[in-house]
Amino acid sequence: MMLRPTVTVLILLWLIGGHWVSNAQAKADREKLLSEPGVYGTFAVFALNEEWVKQDPATRIVRLASLKGVVEQHREHVSIDLYLLRGLFDQADLLFRIHAAELRETQEFLLDLKSSQFGKYFKTVGIMHGLTKKPNYVPGFPDQMKADLETISEPGQKPYAIVIPIRKSAEWWGLDQEKRAAMMQEHTAATLPYLKTVKRKLYYSSGLDDLDFIAYFETSRLEDFHSLVLSLEKVQEFRYVRRFGHPIILGTMKSLDEVVELLAQ
Repeated sequence: MMLRPTVTVLILLWLIGGHWVSNAQAKADREKLLSEPGVYGTFAVFALNEEWVKQDPATRIVRLASLKGVVEQHREHVSIDLYLLRGLFDQADLLFRIHAAELRETQEFLLDLKSSQFGKYFKTVGIMHGLTKKPNYVPGFPDQMKADLETISEPGQKPYAIVIPIRKSAEWWGLDQEKRAAMMQEHTAATLPYLKTVKRKLYYSSGLDDLDFIAYFETSRLEDFHSLVLSLEKVQEFRYVRRFGHPIILGTMKSLDEVVELLAQ
């Protein structure tokens, strides 16, 4: 009896790659890294070069085994999320979102990834770094708004991910804290109708990159995300935004096995 191609791919990867870190251990690391402030977040965007297309399926399987091996090797220390950009973002094929307590741990992962049998087919499109922090303005918001911000997002998978690099003008940073806080309260009020359907995480990039912020979103309703952006463009704070996107990165969240299966075809 012949095995289905999908099953064959996964079995070969298991035999080539050897023993992987347990899901329970990876999950424990992930929960800590995604929930605490002071964690470094990196967004690494790669395109596959023309040589990848020329490889036969058997060669692709072997090369992809090295991807799985590198990811699992580093998951004890870093949290790694993968996204398929191909078909939605014309500049790249894959996005890695990496969280680490120390940025050098992310560096070690990326070095191993680029030097792997799969990584040699990568063209680096861009790498952005940020840091998670406690909110700067929320402590001064009205109690009702603070309560609204605790709204839990709707259950279920949110397959789409959007990454937006942001840079504010020098005029923004020249404003006093009270003026900035007032505008950020208006900004936050515009986001409240979308808290259930659009998850957001903010990374602070000043000093780590040529950015001020990296805004990361997850949603199953792109129409709600579209409306959220339109609402934010109308608030006074947006006048001080000098870069919003350029590029905006749009992709779908995938498990490691899903990425391996798709790229092996």
